[in-house]
Amino acid sequence: MRALVEAGMALASELTLDALLQRLVEISAELTAARYAALGVTNAAGTALDRFITTGIDEELRRTIGDLPRGRGILGLLIHDQQALRLHDLAEHPASVGFPPGHPPMRSFLGVPVQLRGVAFGNLYLCEKQGGGDFSEEDVELVSLLAAQAAIAIENTRLYETATHWLRQVETLNEVGNAMLEEVDLPSLLALVARRLRELVGARLVVIALPNETGQLRIEATDGDGGESLIGHSRDLEHTKVGRVFARRRSERVDSLADDPEVDRESVLQIVAATGIMPRTALYAPLIKRDRSVGLIAVYDRDGQDPRFSDSHQRLAETFADRAAVAVDLSQRVARDTLRRIVEGQETERARMARELHDQTGQALTSILLGLRAIEDADADEIHGRVAGLRDLVTEALQDVRRLAVDLRPTTLDDFGVVTAIQRLCGDVAAKSGISVDFHATREGDRMPREVESCLYRVVQEALTNVIKHAGAEHVSVLLAPGDRDLRLIVEDDGAGFDPSDVPSERLGLVGMRERVALVGGSLTVESTPGAGTTLRVTVPLDTGSTK
Repeated sequence: MRALVEAGMALASELTLDALLQRLVEISAELTAARYAALGVTNAAGTALDRFITTGIDEELRRTIGDLPRGRGILGLLIHDQQALRLHDLAEHPASVGFPPGHPPMRSFLGVPVQLRGVAFGNLYLCEKQGGGDFSEEDVELVSLLAAQAAIAIENTRLYETATHWLRQVETLNEVGNAMLEEVDLPSLLALVARRLRELVGARLVVIALPNETGQLRIEATDGDGGESLIGHSRDLEHTKVGRVFARRRSERVDSLADDPEVDRESVLQIVAATGIMPRTALYAPLIKRDRSVGLIAVYDRDGQDPRFSDSHQRLAETFADRAAVAVDLSQRVARDTLRRIVEGQETERARMARELHDQTGQALTSILLGLRAIEDADADEIHGRVAGLRDLVTEALQDVRRLAVDLRPTTLDDFGVVTAIQRLCGDVAAKSGISVDFHATREGDRMPREVESCLYRVVQEALTNVIKHAGAEHVSVLLAPGDRDLRLIVEDDGAGFDPSDVPSERLGLVGMRERVALVGGSLTVESTPGAGTTLRVTVPLDTGSTK
């Protein structure tokens, strides 16, 4: 009893399962005076031993013996029958399968199942009782108690591992979900999905492919050694395994790629050439959205002795495929919506230019044409007067054409930068409208990125247009102020103002301005009160719109 209490204290002091089981085997040998002792732990499925811990056998003897037991013969009997077994001579039992070459002789034997609540976790056995005798009933009782402690430790470890694994799954799915809300770059999001899925299932390679415009599946993201070189490779939809799974729209698990007639040799050779991995097993999960396939995840080979995937791995891959499908569908819809807005903006701008060309430049050119016809029938004095009038019309038409060119893209913006361009814009607006427009830049530094300069110029241009059309203002102030962390643009007028809740944003072009600013990572706010003017504020972070 004293020895058992000391054994329990020693076991309780161990922090890892392997150390605890090793100590338990050693104590079992000490308490029963056995020369050899071993403990085998089955895998979670109970199909084979995945841990085998011994005492009494040194490293040289272990190398001589070779492969460890697989849980067959008498050792398998202990697991399946779950009964203690005590033998005078191990070789006389009908279930004995003998020993491999180099194995030391063993006669007396005591084995007990490592079990808890009817569940077998392995076996604990001892051989060669010192003094040449047999193991006693007292030895059976002692070893059974120690085996029960081992079962408790193994079960607790597996429960902890299971809980930790599920927690990792939940945390990873939350990470992917948060990334879908924040990440706008689809390749980066797919790379995250591939990386996290490979970590959770313990795979050697994960590939994510999306259909391209040529009707093939193009690899967009991978994770695994050498997998990045697969990005950009395309696979046929009709003659490849991935293509057929994509078309069938259901996940599949292949335990042997060599035996699957749908697996094409070219796809396997692509993986071998890129990664050096000869895949043996695979797991395929299509990305389904609105009852159509939008992509596919392929997972190859689990790490370890058994490369096959389980049902739980397949369900996990399907969950990740669902997340990736949402990201792909959202990206496609955003791209379509962006393209639609660009086309609408182009058409609106073209319509405006067409109206101005027709109403101003077209009318001026018509007047010039009529004036030229009148000259044909006029005398010398009349010709002189008409030519002077035509000269004015030509000058006016030329000014209209130049103004349209400036509206499209002012050369000042490209040649001298946004500060000079806005300064000239404010001067032109003041000269034509009679409104006092003050412009001030707190710092005229180096040029900013082209997209930021274009954004700031267009926002000021649209804001001044709104002032002329709607505000009835006498004075406008434009401030451009680059700071340490961001760049601020403020346009303020003393006009009539308005109630933002009563005036649609589309009417004042605020939607277009906000979209322009958002494209460079900035924000736009409008403050206005009826009778108290309007203030428009734009902030662009310098990590997006910094000078360079």
